[in-house]
Amino acid sequence: MADSQSNARLRADAGVPTSGVIHVRTRLTADFTVISNALAQRRGSAVTIGVAAYISSLPDGFPVTIAALCGHFSEGEILISRALRELEAAGYLERRRERTPTGQVRTRTYFYDVPGGHDPQGTPPEPPKPRRPRPAVREAPRRDAVLVPGPGEPTSAVPVLADAAPEAVAVLTALRRVDPRLVLSAREAARLAPAVTEWLAAGVGPREITELLTVRLPDRFRARPASVLAFRLRETPLPVPPPAPLTPDVARPVVLPFQTCDGCERAFRAQEPGHCRSCRGRLTEEHLRAAG
Repeated sequence: MADSQSNARLRADAGVPTSGVIHVRTRLTADFTVISNALAQRRGSAVTIGVAAYISSLPDGFPVTIAALCGHFSEGEILISRALRELEAAGYLERRRERTPTGQVRTRTYFYDVPGGHDPQGTPPEPPKPRRPRPAVREAPRRDAVLVPGPGEPTSAVPVLADAAPEAVAVLTALRRVDPRLVLSAREAARLAPAVTEWLAAGVGPREITELLTVRLPDRFRARPASVLAFRLRETPLPVPPPAPLTPDVARPVVLPFQTCDGCERAFRAQEPGHCRSCRGRLTEEHLRAAG
């Protein structure tokens, strides 16, 4: 007896969804970070979740200041500050002022995988061990320059500033004194320095450049502050250079002195005394008549 056959379509595997995302899992054995679903699926700002995931992936002792995070992310200082405040309000992040063995007071940042993540006994985690200082690279930047590589930015970004004009770098690093939002990383300052150098070469002083870059800035940045500064430097026309002064050896017309006419006593200009033009013409006519 022949086997029965059917033209009906085979039923799809019940384990494969018919819509939505399908995960292709890869078992990672290194360079990965574990975060809770409560954090990854948290409703609200995607910037907040991204900052949290990035901080979770960093080793202990890595800087997580606003300036350091702005050096890594493309978002500006306002969005980064808001994300840190949301994480702190939700209990994922905690800032404490602690006294070191030398008596100095420092602010330490603790990040929890679970909000308020103390252990069951309620004891706080041990402070992270201090990182070994890195050897100095050429000349250390000024404290107010904020020109250190951010997380994810290679340490070679600081030596790049050696090729930039010091005057231009000084103008850029002083902008944060006028507007605290204008914090630049080393790579950003090196990228903007040539444009500032052109302005200085055109005769525009540091004060005028600072005013150009800081006046009437928007209340909120939609991009990194460096992008706003680059736009202003690129779109503002350079001033027209002043005309060159005349050289002192340019020949000037000779002005003859005044003389008194011997015939009519009128004043006229001539190198030597004598008759004016009218008297010379009259005397010429009289000589011609006498000769004729």
